[in-house]
Amino acid sequence: MRYALKFAYDGINFHGYARQPNVYTVEGAIINTLEILRLINNPKINRFRSASRTDKGVSALGNVIAFDCYYDLSIEVLREINEELDDIWFYGFKEVDQKFYPRFAKLRHYRYYLKVNDDFDFDAFLEGANLFTGERDFKNFCKHDERRKTVREIKNIIVDKFGNLLSINFFAQTFVWQQVRRIVSALEKLGYHEIDINEVKMALEKPDERKFFGIARGENLVLVDVKYEFEFEFNESFRRKAKEIEERVIERAMTDSLDRRKSFSR
Repeated sequence: MRYALKFAYDGINFHGYARQPNVYTVEGAIINTLEILRLINNPKINRFRSASRTDKGVSALGNVIAFDCYYDLSIEVLREINEELDDIWFYGFKEVDQKFYPRFAKLRHYRYYLKVNDDFDFDAFLEGANLFTGERDFKNFCKHDERRKTVREIKNIIVDKFGNLLSINFFAQTFVWQQVRRIVSALEKLGYHEIDINEVKMALEKPDERKFFGIARGENLVLVDVKYEFEFEFNESFRRKAKEIEERVIERAMTDSLDRRKSFSR
């Protein structure tokens, strides 16, 4: 049998998502727990896969893993897994096809929380955000890896404003490494008139002429959801607990006392 599980985590206490030797990561903690509970023998044999590998400090409300298991499981397995973990909450369960690979998602949704000052030009920010929707070459807005294409399609960017806090939502099937954080950094600089919108246009139109606009801090970024053609079965009490993670991210964004330029140079 093959199962997909949906989960949330607070990224602040982990050294990133991807498993690394002798380092505490989200994926490493999950695999260790599944092995302790004898749900898998090892990740290779049981074809353990993750939907998204977030960077250090980045949190998630709806990441997904999948693995093969040699006996029938029910949604009650989520309780067993959660009892073994800290800062990670599993709340969704689905038996899936043997060919299911979680990286092949229908849609991904990221949200960035940005605290701004009273002199921030929100209209300039929105004008810049419109440049990034549609299919673009994001070579100047990602950590470039020759093995991965940089042409991607952002289906929509939706911005909500709550006083001095912006909630910036990105929707796409796939993203490139650091893509959201580098776009946010460029948009933030537009809002403070540190760069001109024509600089951003040229960076998109001429991706081989390298431009760097900084990288927004990972602690303010949340992977909200990864969607597929099917729906998960949810444990609602665990689902509500997972929502508390977003409240922590918002609180950190609102109380962040770091100098803005230092925080965006990471």
